[in-house]
Amino acid sequence: MLVTESIDEIRNTVKLWRREKLSVGFVPTMGALHEGHLSLIRQAKQSADRVVVSIFVNPEQFGPNEDFDRYPRKLEEDLKLCRKARAAAVFRPEVSDMYPGDKYFEIKIRELGRHMCGASRPGFFEGIVLVVNKLLNIIEPDIAVFGQKDIQQYLILKQMVEEFNHGVKLEMGKIVRANDGLALSSRNTYLSNDERLKAPSLYRSLSYIEKQVREGVDTPSLLIEHQKNELEAKGFEIDYLGVFSMDNIEPVEKLENGRSYILAGAVYLGKTRLIDNILIEL
Repeated sequence: MLVTESIDEIRNTVKLWRREKLSVGFVPTMGALHEGHLSLIRQAKQSADRVVVSIFVNPEQFGPNEDFDRYPRKLEEDLKLCRKARAAAVFRPEVSDMYPGDKYFEIKIRELGRHMCGASRPGFFEGIVLVVNKLLNIIEPDIAVFGQKDIQQYLILKQMVEEFNHGVKLEMGKIVRANDGLALSSRNTYLSNDERLKAPSLYRSLSYIEKQVREGVDTPSLLIEHQKNELEAKGFEIDYLGVFSMDNIEPVEKLENGRSYILAGAVYLGKTRLIDNILIEL
């Protein structure tokens, strides 16, 4: 497995694969890998002959009061996991490689970033689009795999790929959960033992709302408010909890048959931010 910080080296490696008529898959990560990431690597391997994993904690997607400095960094463990998953290469650039010198251009996102995580983390998705745009230009993969847990990210990047004419197909990997339902996340390591026991409550709330919707509830606002109250009583601070349209990520009050929706929530438990979602097709 190639491990490189060099943009030129990873580009040249991909070019060699291309000459051998091999297809290329890509899984971008910020490291601190877990089974969720490994499932994305395995999915990429099903669609491509060679898979590149990037490990880069992107400063452009962190706000001034967020956890960039303390975000878990476990490079040696990550490399072992990538080898075990049989990735062909790991691209692990430094910040100075990805952002050399001054920046004179910026990316703006309109409607797709107005709600959900975009509402409470200004500049977050602009930072993601910036770095993924750069990574796709460097790797030029045939397919790239992103996780459903970050559904808003996936939908924004899907639109970016279409608007910027990237020659890559995006695939979405399913959420991988612990036995108690908690969506796996690198930030779960922040949770105390007591918080870890409470953390699956977000998924249980989403699952309860989903069940009611599938049984015929088409205006779930009262259900959602009740679940917000339940979570707050358990010590959660609600960022958002609601139903959003799949096409433009806007809040939805009345559900209609034949449409696709995102039932999603973000909460704080102590200092840890947890997100989760369930996709619903009626």
